[in-house]
Amino acid sequence: MGKRILRYFLRLLLFLAVTLVIVAGSLYAVIYRCCNGPSAAAKATFVTTFKETGQLKFVPNLVMSKAEIQKIVDANNLKPMDTESNKSLIKIGHNDGPEIEDPSKKDKEKEVFDENGVRIVEVPGRTFFGKMMIVKDPSQVIVGTTYPWKELGEDLDKIVKKYNGVGGVNGGLYQSDNNKGGSPYGVVVSQGEIQYNKPSQRGLYLIGFDEDDYLVIKNLEGMKADDVKAYVKEARIRDAVTFQEEFKDENNHFVPLVIDGQGREMQGLGSGSNPRTAIGQRADGAVLLFVTDGRGAGGHLGATAADLISVMLEFGAVNAANLDGGSSSSMYYGDEYEMTSVTFYYQHASWRLPDAMVVLPKSN
Repeated sequence: MGKRILRYFLRLLLFLAVTLVIVAGSLYAVIYRCCNGPSAAAKATFVTTFKETGQLKFVPNLVMSKAEIQKIVDANNLKPMDTESNKSLIKIGHNDGPEIEDPSKKDKEKEVFDENGVRIVEVPGRTFFGKMMIVKDPSQVIVGTTYPWKELGEDLDKIVKKYNGVGGVNGGLYQSDNNKGGSPYGVVVSQGEIQYNKPSQRGLYLIGFDEDDYLVIKNLEGMKADDVKAYVKEARIRDAVTFQEEFKDENNHFVPLVIDGQGREMQGLGSGSNPRTAIGQRADGAVLLFVTDGRGAGGHLGATAADLISVMLEFGAVNAANLDGGSSSSMYYGDEYEMTSVTFYYQHASWRLPDAMVVLPKSN
């Protein structure tokens, strides 16, 4: 009996080993075909998409040289953009009525908000599915955190509930290895308090709101902790996180999308296709929080930089920026997830996060 069980066990191991070899070989063949096939567009999409991931950046390196990869990254990114915006283009407090014209509708259809001054719109795309959360009053959008920082972060819904919020989306750059999510990167400001201030990464942008509720997108390049502290005080920043702008094969990120109503220009594809989270502000002050799927979820690759710019302009964004995306992208509202992490094990929730853009209930 014991020898029979051992034989069965060895056969099972052999079957699993052969299956693994076949699967690995098939995947390698697909990767090789994408990177060495006749379609330059497929190769560019493949490389730029994987280079924007947190854990799978190595995949293109399996079949391509570092020089080849960098050449593709250099040919498919976004052009530099000045983020010094003109605040006079935004009139906060001019949308107090129960119904206002929807900037995304050409026929000037009235948009109707719920009791919290929030509405959620489905946004289908060619390679993604997303949802836009529109918050009429920008003062309701704050940065919620898990501060004081621990090893593990919290799911988005827990951060929202900590602040008695009604909804939110994931926020800024953070330590995401092994889904621990306990520590942010860059700078975090929550309700006027600097809770994290280590602007050591290259290409950091501060993304958040000042005390007048204007969306701020500030390049922190060259600034040290003391400089950031002085800027936060001078600019009266009330809530903000950071995300990174850098185009190289080790780390491919972008931040500004729309400034003063002008979409950012790009080279080639601009970016890969991935799950995304973005934030914007309309001329009436309303905040746009946009989240998409990708990486196979719903059969979709994800959204590109061009997709984000197009959607933000369609919804009337005067200014808009990209936030952390990928497996972190998630949206929560009204005690349920509108968009969840695309990671299989967390497909009904979010990854653990150190911070989030939290929507507070409407004050009476």
